[in-house]
Amino acid sequence: MKICVLGLGYVGAVSAACLAKEGHEIIGVDPEPTKVDLINSGRSPIIEKDLAEIIEEQLARGRLRATSDVEDAVRNTDLAFVCVGTPSLSNGGIDLKYIKRVCEQIGRTLAAHPGAPVIVMRSTMLPGTMRDVVIPILEKFSGKKAGEEFGLCINPEFLREGTAVHDYYHPPKTVIGQMNKASGDLLAALYAKTPGPLIRADIETAEMVKYADNCWHAVKVGFANEIGSLCKSLDVDAHKVMEIFCQDQKLNLSPYYLKPGFAFGGSCLPKDLRALLYKAKTLDVSLPILSAVLPSNQLQIERGVQAVVEKGNKKIGILGFSFKAGTDDLRESPMVELTERLIGKGYDLRVYDRNVSLACLHGANKDYILNKIPHISRLMVRSIDEVLAHAQTIVIGNAAPEFADVPKRIGDGQTIIDFVRVCDSRTIVGVYEGLCW
Repeated sequence: MKICVLGLGYVGAVSAACLAKEGHEIIGVDPEPTKVDLINSGRSPIIEKDLAEIIEEQLARGRLRATSDVEDAVRNTDLAFVCVGTPSLSNGGIDLKYIKRVCEQIGRTLAAHPGAPVIVMRSTMLPGTMRDVVIPILEKFSGKKAGEEFGLCINPEFLREGTAVHDYYHPPKTVIGQMNKASGDLLAALYAKTPGPLIRADIETAEMVKYADNCWHAVKVGFANEIGSLCKSLDVDAHKVMEIFCQDQKLNLSPYYLKPGFAFGGSCLPKDLRALLYKAKTLDVSLPILSAVLPSNQLQIERGVQAVVEKGNKKIGILGFSFKAGTDDLRESPMVELTERLIGKGYDLRVYDRNVSLACLHGANKDYILNKIPHISRLMVRSIDEVLAHAQTIVIGNAAPEFADVPKRIGDGQTIIDFVRVCDSRTIVGVYEGLCW
């Protein structure tokens, strides 16, 4: 395949060299003459393990060359990778000057391009940048329609400096955000032999994935450092602690707890977090990330209350009352707080949770239910049907299997607010609304 790579920094230089090694005909493009000259003399414009050898080899094979002429490169290729500088913060907000400039150059070339090449953005861009900036500029200067007269994808990279060549050939995942299927098909063919999952998604999802990844990595570094700071004050070996921590790949290093939903609760997480923060305070150790967790959790409860209030309905049904499905444990359940807040605001509630109802009869939480929250226990009913018959707004509070078909059972004028995503639907205003999806 004939491919041009616009931008010969870390991502562009590695992509150009590795694509050439895979047998493609590559033109690298950069406005800096020094980078162009280095590539054309068989040398790497950056310091990166194995990269210089690949560039030298592919230049000799005639598969790789570099130029400063964007129009010539785009005109003679089927696919163009855009790897220019990623948007950064400036005094005026997000700086998109490099993205805008290269999109204008590509657009002018597309105007006279005889085919329908696919433009692939590799630069990290905030969600909405493709729709609000990239597409309008490309269409304005080309006079052509994206997705019809030229293809468009976003293909975030997951390369680490120092191991970028290895990461190119062994990515954790390959993500293609496609404007239309034909664009995605061409790009997917390029990665047919690449190991790891190939994921095709809409453009906005693909834009957001890279930010989610990098923010999570930043949180992990900060978390480990805060645990380390506390451990040092306690004369505990933080590296041994985290080595043991990382051996748990069932919960600690896993998809568990990483599904957006309602606040956490229960007998362990809030209590242990408060205890650790108290210990840190006695040692005068600042833990800003961990200190922000409980306020963030409280904010999620506020979002839940507000979501109900905004519906404007007085008759409310609560499905799922314990802090998670499959338990009758109400200790620090965020659903208990939400319910009490709604009662305090004068709402007419009905509450159903099979496990909590059983606990009222003979469970360990019987005393808590009947004596600590009697005002709520009096609102409990025996079936989902009773809740649906009463409520205009139905809140699904935990992921008990019996709630899965509730979205199919609501009638006219009823709205579901789902805190746990019991179905695959996205928010449909006035009918089904996810708390954060």
